[in-house]
Amino acid sequence: MSTAWLSLGSNVEPERHLRAAAAALRERFGAVRFSPVYRTPAVGFEGPDFLNCAAAIETDLDPQALNTWLHALEDMQGRDRSGPRFSSRTLDIDIVLFDDQVLEGPGNLQIPRKELQHAFVLKPLCDLAPELRLPGSGRRLAELWAAHPDFAHPSAIDPLELR
Repeated sequence: MSTAWLSLGSNVEPERHLRAAAAALRERFGAVRFSPVYRTPAVGFEGPDFLNCAAAIETDLDPQALNTWLHALEDMQGRDRSGPRFSSRTLDIDIVLFDDQVLEGPGNLQIPRKELQHAFVLKPLCDLAPELRLPGSGRRLAELWAAHPDFAHPSAIDPLELR
């Protein structure tokens, strides 16, 4: 079994889509740990705020198979991939870390995920595993978050019932 660290986000009926994603993840992978949920502004486009969180799962799937499964889950929640890359979405789930692997491709698969530089990915992951070390650099998530420009003012909201 491997550990995958996921980033989840939605800005279209976000409570509904994040709850549905949480239920699907639990159904497929059993016990899932979730971070608190944070409200963050859209990045790369003008749009409604996102609700973002992180999840840790134990999986028997390899990264490519997990990525395919997550894309199918996004599609089941009405994810529209026909528009611009940076746009509103019902559900976005990315594999941010997968054990200590470093991968580039196939397709959009990238581990560690470059979006880890954004507070909406880093802060929730840090909440789950502050001592987790980034493959390659060896830096702990807590170190990365402490050095992040948003460290002094994260905009936490009340956690949804995802746990």
